[in-house]
Amino acid sequence: MVQINTYKDLLIWQKSITLVKEVYSSLESFPKEEKFGLCKQMGTSAVSIPSNIAEGYGRHSTKEYKRFLLIATGSLFELQTQIEISFQLGHIDKIKANELILLTEEIDRMMSSLIKKLI
Repeated sequence: MVQINTYKDLLIWQKSITLVKEVYSSLESFPKEEKFGLCKQMGTSAVSIPSNIAEGYGRHSTKEYKRFLLIATGSLFELQTQIEISFQLGHIDKIKANELILLTEEIDRMMSSLIKKLI
């Protein structure tokens, strides 16, 4: 079993960082007029997920940690919606959209499990 010494040891944080990198990679193909619109929103949502996991971990309070995990979950759902919008607008293809959604769903399951363990 892996010992958790810092938030960076959390698999959910590591997967969330991978999600950020995948989102930013997919934004490179978006039209320039989306730079300050959908691209900015997707980047913000994606970055919010591991950021809130880390911040909650750093609060050293179960109640606060749970609250930040719930915020991260909200950002995750926001990102899922933005991925769907991006697909429907033709900014990303079905394969990339499915790849991103599958990763967000995996993180959601991990997040739900972690939150339940904190109750």
